[in-house]
Amino acid sequence: MLSLQIRADCLAGAAFLAGALLLNAPSVRAEDDAAVAAFYKDKQIKLVIGSAAGSGYDIGGRLVARYLQNYIPGHPAIIIQNQPGAASAAMTASLYNTAPRDGTVLGAAINGMPTMPLLEPGGARFDPTKLVWLGSVNREVQVTYVWHTAPVQKLTDLLDRELIVGATTPGTTQVDFPVVARAILGLKFKVISGYEGSAQIHKAMEAGEVQGVGSNAYPSLRAMAQNWLDDGRVKVIAQWGLRRHKLLPDTPAILDMAKTDDDRAALKLMLARLEYGRPFFAPPGIPEPRATALRQAFAAVMVDPAFVAEAEKLNLDVDPVSGPEVAKLVTDVSATPPDVVARVKAALGGQ
Repeated sequence: MLSLQIRADCLAGAAFLAGALLLNAPSVRAEDDAAVAAFYKDKQIKLVIGSAAGSGYDIGGRLVARYLQNYIPGHPAIIIQNQPGAASAAMTASLYNTAPRDGTVLGAAINGMPTMPLLEPGGARFDPTKLVWLGSVNREVQVTYVWHTAPVQKLTDLLDRELIVGATTPGTTQVDFPVVARAILGLKFKVISGYEGSAQIHKAMEAGEVQGVGSNAYPSLRAMAQNWLDDGRVKVIAQWGLRRHKLLPDTPAILDMAKTDDDRAALKLMLARLEYGRPFFAPPGIPEPRATALRQAFAAVMVDPAFVAEAEKLNLDVDPVSGPEVAKLVTDVSATPPDVVARVKAALGGQ
């Protein structure tokens, strides 16, 4: 059984939480700080975002990058590169195996990436427990949402009616969550994958190619299409997570659909990835003073009032997780019992 605990209550304010993380983070000694600053002075850091330009992950990643450079000693410029596809596995494998291990290349991954070696071992050329985790912007809740003309307008409709949902690639929540829910809970999702990103799926919804999205980050939906929510063009019918979103107290939770302990354990394996939400990392083996400086810089961004205000304007949730916390979550998920893993793999194999 997963050792993750469901957080029953949200902490009051992202700044309070991130401030606590920053205070508890290991400090960089003065001589290390000077050496880190000397290394980064006049250098560039490349941040590789493992999703398409214009996606929710991309919007959030670019926002973090603009502030992160202010807090890294030496203030290196940060340039962005998008490498979508394979649920961030290709990007992660590239950084893991070929990127410089000096702190000049960072990754921002889709949250399904750390479970890929567990669930799709043949497609992952990296060990997530060896990555240098800098932290995550939030613990995430995802949602199923439907176009206003879709034949499904509430969660229980899915027990009897088919819903055609758009998705990117296997390994993402857009594919994996509805596929597993179909196999374990009997929800009649029909997944059409192959779209480049959420922006393209939204266009397909408008064109009538698909009827909704099986699972996508609630902050991404709000950042990309708040007007759709406001005018009723889309409706949120379910939420995915180990906890409820504070703005969705009455929206049904997929986890509550589980009828047995085995069903619940399988769903928790899938949902655990949401606890590390939008993680940032560096390749293994970078010098520890630079790793510490990067973690501290990330934590400092999370309490920057200007960052928090801008994130709020973009409808991006800030509920940060420290680098060590992300590392522990990844380790915990990697230790999931084989029988639970086997059941989820069998469900994914039927997609």
